[in-house]
Amino acid sequence: MFQFDSFDAFLAMAGHGPYVWAAYGVSLTIMAWLALSPLRRQRALLGELRRRLQTQRPRGES
Repeated sequence: MFQFDSFDAFLAMAGHGPYVWAAYGVSLTIMAWLALSPLRRQRALLGELRRRLQTQRPRGES
């Protein structure tokens, strides 16, 4: 059922291993960035909004 003779053969993938694992690494890195980037941006925007609200003067004061 397993196509490779050993785990080393699986990692080497008949000489194509470096390309395959590099492609997996790049893909996972990009997917992680796509998932985390909006969260970081949201946190920064909420922090900026919080700072703006704290520095505003209450209504009615001159």
